[in-house]
Amino acid sequence: MRKLILVLALLLGFAPLSAVVATAHTNYVQVAVQGLQLFSTPQAAQRHCPSDTVVWLNIRSGIYHYAGQRWYGNTEYGAYVCEKEALAAGDRATRNGQ
Repeated sequence: MRKLILVLALLLGFAPLSAVVATAHTNYVQVAVQGLQLFSTPQAAQRHCPSDTVVWLNIRSGIYHYAGQRWYGNTEYGAYVCEKEALAAGDRATRNGQ
């Protein structure tokens, strides 16, 4: 999973290699891409931002989804992130509630 996220970040042009930082943990992966922390589990993201909402970010489209929505945790290229960080990075919430 760690390698997949790193490769995706690089291939999709989110950051040059020097801007990608990855930290492996026992049960999740945390990746920093240009200031946006990407997590492989919602629990890891919630520990990073305990007072914020955790969302699922479709990395390719820059659209994020809330828990309970159709695409939450279910897009091919995605990660759990903190909503405020996603907004600051220029991402947006889904407009159709899916």
